[in-house]
Amino acid sequence: MRIGHGYDVHAFETTPSDNGELVLGGVRIAYPYRMQAHSDGDVVIHALVDALLGAAALGDIGRLFPDTDPAWRDMDSRVFLRETMKRLQDRDLYPHNADITIIAEAPRMSGHIDAMRLLLADEMAIDSSHVNIKATTTEKLGYIGRGEGIAVHAVVLLDEVSGSDHD
Repeated sequence: MRIGHGYDVHAFETTPSDNGELVLGGVRIAYPYRMQAHSDGDVVIHALVDALLGAAALGDIGRLFPDTDPAWRDMDSRVFLRETMKRLQDRDLYPHNADITIIAEAPRMSGHIDAMRLLLADEMAIDSSHVNIKATTTEKLGYIGRGEGIAVHAVVLLDEVSGSDHD
């Protein structure tokens, strides 16, 4: 077994987005501001990818998908997760579970958590009962409390098994 921790934070853009939504955990959420980022700014998937890469000792999201590379501009972060999963599978590493904490004052997450869990479980090819997502606030303290952005922590456990042993 291998344990990995990931952390990511993004600020909200200062002007409302054209489409009035942001992406968290692969789910589109109605909200006037999207995240400032080179890609789609999915802070949940970014933290998860860093946790997976960390558990596998494969570096971090910035090394694999640098924001200096125009190929990743506005990229759907699920592409990062899929590529990370391929790299894990090449090493016979498979996610056992993931625990993710979203830290934000807004938007409210409760109505979106189940959809995020299902999507992320599907992307990692594990049962959704092995993916936990919870949300908390900072009680109005700091940059998150002022509504300036969102932070996410992710912890994963990887199994070292042969591909034929993994269901």
